Amino acid sequence: MATTNVTIRMDEELKKQAEDLFSDLGMNMTTALTIFVKQAIREQKIPFTISRNIPNDDTLEAIAEIQRLKNSPDKKTYSSFSELLKEVEEDV
Repeated sequence: MATTNVTIRMDEELKKQAEDLFSDLGMNMTTALTIFVKQAIREQKIPFTISRNIPNDDTLEAIAEIQRLKNSPDKKTYSSFSELLKEVEEDV
């Protein structure tokens, strides 16, 4: 199979970190990028989630708490927002 050169520009420190990681995994930068491109073509998408919203530890704990509360058989439910407000006002 014929090959071609691909030139990319990236931060020098980022390149070094990537080369160190890929070396630990037993491959070079070319192999790692080829794996990435093949996976992207196979899946017809970027093969990982790209997101700006990375929750911090507090947010992850809050999400876990919400899941526990949702799954609790003892959870209290309300038929309306007014009903919830009425109970909150009674507690104050």
